[in-house]
Amino acid sequence: MLPGGPAAGAGGWGGGLCLLRWLGLRMWSRRGTLVFALLWFGSWLFLNGLVLVHRSILSDFCSDEKSKKILQRLCLEFGEGSVTGDMCEDLCVLGRVEYKRCLYYENGKKVIEARWRGNPIILKSKKENFSSYEPLAILDYEDTGEELSALDVVFYATLEVRNSLGLNDEEEEYEEREGGNISTLAKLWGKKLKMRDTSYSRAELDSLWSLLQQEEYTFLRILQDLSSHVAKVLGSCGHFYAVEFLSAGHTWDQNIFSLEEVAVPGLQDPGRGRWSTREMVHRIALSFLDMVWHFEHDFTHQLHLCDIKPENFAIRKDLTVVAIDVDMAFFEPKMRDILEQNCSSDEDCSFFDCSSRCDAARRRCSPRRQNSNLQVICEKIFRPWFSPTILGAKAGLPLQVELQRAVQECSETDGGENQLKEEEGKRSILQRLRRILNRLLQEEGPPEEGGAREGQRHVHTALNF
Repeated sequence: MLPGGPAAGAGGWGGGLCLLRWLGLRMWSRRGTLVFALLWFGSWLFLNGLVLVHRSILSDFCSDEKSKKILQRLCLEFGEGSVTGDMCEDLCVLGRVEYKRCLYYENGKKVIEARWRGNPIILKSKKENFSSYEPLAILDYEDTGEELSALDVVFYATLEVRNSLGLNDEEEEYEEREGGNISTLAKLWGKKLKMRDTSYSRAELDSLWSLLQQEEYTFLRILQDLSSHVAKVLGSCGHFYAVEFLSAGHTWDQNIFSLEEVAVPGLQDPGRGRWSTREMVHRIALSFLDMVWHFEHDFTHQLHLCDIKPENFAIRKDLTVVAIDVDMAFFEPKMRDILEQNCSSDEDCSFFDCSSRCDAARRRCSPRRQNSNLQVICEKIFRPWFSPTILGAKAGLPLQVELQRAVQECSETDGGENQLKEEEGKRSILQRLRRILNRLLQEEGPPEEGGAREGQRHVHTALNF
């Protein structure tokens, strides 16, 4: 053993421990600095994310303050003579339109609840600002000394309606200006587009044009005189239009609609009092079936509903089903244009609730819709309504079992290649559902009188643009 070896070893170990402690502290210091930097960077990202969220989402938040400013701006434009409408004076001068609350605001689309002369209404516009709509181009080229006649207004507006609804197919010939177009547009614009001595003002033309660029307004304004299954347009001011207030359905409600306020004494048997909940549900289901038949057979073109959910429907007090949001409703020509897209599989051929099939050889979706309004309503509306979970002890009753089977068959029936057989299949399942529902109503009380029935077709030539 070398002299002083143990002492030197002890000193060496002590020095090594100090070195390790020193290195540990340095490593902890570096690690702490790294953790601190990461925390700081994460906090910076989080705060910037909040700013982006505030700008992109919260800026579109449905606030009462912003909604009131939008209406104030509309009234300012009315005062300047830029816009007009049959409710402008009540809104901006007489104070007969009472603001209630903002219901929806996204990407400029504004939906506001209000009261007009004491009645609840919904104010709508696809875009927030009047200036966001395209003006009637012909006005920029017309000689300042000349004004558009009522006939010119009818003609140009009809072209816009055809374009908006997708009814300007090459195979359809335009009607003569002195003929059908005038009567067609009279359905759209009512008495305002009748022949009159004075010309239309610039404010009237611009306001009309801003409304015609909103597909939902065009649909509702045309169909409201032809169908009881769409919300009624009550008036307009500039680019905003008012529709009747109806309580929309809700997915979370097992009855979908609030049934507390639909009792109308004149429609019930005085000896029986209020309808039962299930009786009302069955009557509403019959109204859905009536709407399906009406939309698919009573117009020049079939009307496709591509966004079927409880929130897009409401009921009147007489239990009539009403489509209150038709942003995703298309007549047959436009539906075919939407569906016919490039594809690699059937999954590429779905447009919300409207779907077709992919032609593998052409790698194009078929322009013909494969499913139907009836099938989607059976799937999304009827199946939850008539499920054993909701029916409880009544689920095992023979008629209820038959109804459940019919709804199941309806929701699983897909269109085939043979269009004639497909139509016969839809007609058969619709008749079967209607027959079962009417039998259930007979068990619950006196059968419903009147109402539209299959076979009583009301072909509305006003849509034959």
